[in-house]
Amino acid sequence: MAKKNLGLSFLRSETSVLIVPVFLKVGLHLASFARYGYFRDELYYIACSDRLALGYVDQPPLSIALLKLVRLVLGDSPFAIRLLPALAGVAAIILAGLMARRLGGGRFAQFLAALTVALAPVFLGNAGRYFSMNAFDIFFWAMAGYLVIRIVTTNAVKLWPVFGLVIGLGLLNKYSLGFFVIGLVVGLLLTSARRHLFTKQFWVGAAIAFLVFLPHVLWEVKTGYPSLEFMRNASRFKNMPLSLAAFLWEQVGMIGVAAAPIWIFGLIYYFFHKKGKSLRFLGWMFVTILVIMMAQNAKAYYLSPIYPMLLASGTVFFEDLGRRGPWRWLKPAMAALVVVGGLIFVPVAIPVLPLPAYLKYQDFLGFKPPQEERSELGILPQHYADMFCWPEMAAKVAEIYERLSPEEQSECMIYTRNYGEAGAIDFFGKKYDLPKAVCGHNNYWLWGYGGWKGKVAILWGTSRDLQASRLDLERFFDQVELAATTDCPFSMPYENNRGIFLCRRMKVPLKDIWLQERQYH
Repeated sequence: MAKKNLGLSFLRSETSVLIVPVFLKVGLHLASFARYGYFRDELYYIACSDRLALGYVDQPPLSIALLKLVRLVLGDSPFAIRLLPALAGVAAIILAGLMARRLGGGRFAQFLAALTVALAPVFLGNAGRYFSMNAFDIFFWAMAGYLVIRIVTTNAVKLWPVFGLVIGLGLLNKYSLGFFVIGLVVGLLLTSARRHLFTKQFWVGAAIAFLVFLPHVLWEVKTGYPSLEFMRNASRFKNMPLSLAAFLWEQVGMIGVAAAPIWIFGLIYYFFHKKGKSLRFLGWMFVTILVIMMAQNAKAYYLSPIYPMLLASGTVFFEDLGRRGPWRWLKPAMAALVVVGGLIFVPVAIPVLPLPAYLKYQDFLGFKPPQEERSELGILPQHYADMFCWPEMAAKVAEIYERLSPEEQSECMIYTRNYGEAGAIDFFGKKYDLPKAVCGHNNYWLWGYGGWKGKVAILWGTSRDLQASRLDLERFFDQVELAATTDCPFSMPYENNRGIFLCRRMKVPLKDIWLQERQYH
């Protein structure tokens, strides 16, 4: 009887409205987990989890440690490694609803905030489509946002140490939470909430965050600050430069056109609504982070983790407005728009459709994949294109490897041009007994080349121009043979029709040019 009453009590509570958005997200991901294949970055992250460390060139260690734990418990299947990111996305949905509640929102505001986060294309895609630190980043931003709102609205300064722990762990997951901290401090300084900066508990929280993050900082010092070089190169050479108008338009697309009024009025709520006056620092926080990211030529989606805080306040705004007689239609209309608009773009965000059906749907929508990097795009957006070709690529390398004598196999190096190719060799090459890949890209460069003697190598060409690749390799090897070409029509174009060469007798020791091979981007 007690359990029954407990269940009924929960269903009657305001929090129960979060059940539908949570189950919607879980259902969508269960329908898409196994489609297409492993994502390029997943293969690299798996390789990183086989070499646990306090840091990596392109990320701190927390997400990789979590991946290692998941692999030990559940294995390497796409479902296993994508489950935890999806659950982090579920937690972000719940936190959005709780933020709306903390801001004074009722059942409708909590439901709409959670629903909008559940269906926003960027959150669907970055929290469950594949394993990455982005899913956990969304969770840490949402958790930090919830704690800040609770601390300031209730003067619960005792929670600043908890906030510090969340920040420290979040920084161990992804550096972008540092933008949250900078924006928060600027926002506090610009408003009456600055009093929190002068409390002992705030600085205890800051100390906890620093101590949690310190081991990674020491790793950076020891290895020569590779992540700083990585971020500088990505900003200068990899990310597509965007104008302010283009950057803001992508914000609309990431959260959903139908949901745009919610976060826009959520920002207005913090600046101008009488209920949001005590939280005006969150409005300044958004503006500060936006300016910094634009100055650093950041990818548009880097700003996305801040939106649960704006969606929460925006739903409270519309709930209050919908209580007035002439505006009662607004609440059901907003909910319907979010659902319809969100469901239309679900196939674009996560692979719920088989590939032929998706291509037809993409054409029907007239959807043009956004170009966030300088690389040429193919018929698929990059987040789908990078799920194709990896097993076939490893199989082609295995065919070349099997042609070698046992002596040559024992002396063979497989050298790739990026961490996706290297990760594919390491992961799919296990069943062919291929040696671990060598690569100059990101952390593969730090892992080195294993003392290779220079006798036999299977190498990717430097470009899709087969003749140019051959001439380039002939500068370094006595014998260069085009052994195979990749056939990946759905992959990123630079992976298709690439030459794979069998080379013998390197003219110069690899150690003499290894520094030149380093690619941190």
